[in-house]
Amino acid sequence: MQNLQWYPGHMAKTRRMIEDNLKMIDVVIEILDARIPFSGRNPNFDDIIRNKPRLLVLNKSDLADRRRTDMWIKWYADRCIRVIPISCATGAGLNTVLGEADALVRDKIEREKEKGRNRTLRIMTVGIPNVGKSSLINRLLGRASAKTGDRPGITRGKQWLKIKGGAELLDTPGILPPKFEDQAVATRLAYTGAIKDEIMNTELLAYSLCEYLRDNYPDELCARYKLDTVAGLKGYEVLEKIGRKRGFVISGGEVDMERAANTVLDELRSAKIGAVTLETPDDIKE
Repeated sequence: MQNLQWYPGHMAKTRRMIEDNLKMIDVVIEILDARIPFSGRNPNFDDIIRNKPRLLVLNKSDLADRRRTDMWIKWYADRCIRVIPISCATGAGLNTVLGEADALVRDKIEREKEKGRNRTLRIMTVGIPNVGKSSLINRLLGRASAKTGDRPGITRGKQWLKIKGGAELLDTPGILPPKFEDQAVATRLAYTGAIKDEIMNTELLAYSLCEYLRDNYPDELCARYKLDTVAGLKGYEVLEKIGRKRGFVISGGEVDMERAANTVLDELRSAKIGAVTLETPDDIKE
């Protein structure tokens, strides 16, 4: 698998913007992709946010393996971190987000009211690219205000927005860490589209994805592509079988592997292969 690095200039600018505005914030909502509940966290957020109250939201939970989502909720709970699974696509869990965020700092705001300082709750959203931050914000607003898209890098500047109950929300662009210490983490991010396809070899990425699905979701993989079995096959062999089943054959009887690779990646991301989570707590090195 190729080494993946991704840190455009606007991400460094975003980090500075988060640090500059954090003093005005009561609580941070960190939005994660439920399919990568660990790899989808930017480890630098811990250094940036520090002791500021934080709520973790697992978006796209409708695309994830529910059994594994429950495992992750428990894993984080054991570390005293509150996690809520939601889906901006279906609306599941969205009505709990603001209440949970408010509960984290309610005592602080009430104490300030007793001193005559009445003010609204101020929230900041953070996350890596393509986790659905703008979709969540639009859901909370009840209208399309933040730009959304199915590729990373849509939101580029900070946005202060009024949301339900008079709370104020600061949206920030998604940022990845400046480098990946663990290439397995980078690969999982690439599977979900958090890193742009243009900067990587999608065939190699699809090979490794096919091997992961072979080992963890063989029934779903075979059902989607009408394969008899994938046991014992290497990633490129699985992808070649998929290409032949889909009719991606070019001159000379060879399979168009690039087309097959793009198909598998697209269908993973849209959950057409099934509800898949790309890591478990057992994969994580403490």
